[in-house]
Amino acid sequence: MADFNIAVQITLVNEGGFVDNPADPGGATKYGITQADMPGVDIAGVTPQQATAYYQEHYWKPLYSQIESQDVANKLFDMGVLFGVGEAVKLLQIVLQTAIPTVTVDDEFGPETLAALNQIDAASLLQAYKTSLVTYALRIAANKPSDRQFAAGWGRRINL
Repeated sequence: MADFNIAVQITLVNEGGFVDNPADPGGATKYGITQADMPGVDIAGVTPQQATAYYQEHYWKPLYSQIESQDVANKLFDMGVLFGVGEAVKLLQIVLQTAIPTVTVDDEFGPETLAALNQIDAASLLQAYKTSLVTYALRIAANKPSDRQFAAGWGRRINL
């Protein structure tokens, strides 16, 4: 079963330290957490422990711990942080639906999505999910020129 503590360590590394890129609509971030996410907290001073607690509360969904593949759970969690939980789940559901047509695409990680995910070969699922994520990232960059500077980094992160 998937372990939050393993997944969050990957995401903390992927998100990195303090960044204040003027092109980032979220503004200044640390570990990918914005000032709007933690009002009243000096975002530059956010500790790994604070970030971990924030991610566990807001991004690690209850059923993620029942995912049999740690690698799939790591990717789903990390992409939820990068692109938003609903979008990460939706893209996973679309991939799952190609193998199990009864999967509902509803942006919610519920028992049906969990059951489908745990039925499919994890390595094949992960590769198809990464392909879907890259396509999504490229679509963002194509539709929003100011985000093009982030596309290469998103692609690297997706394919880790």
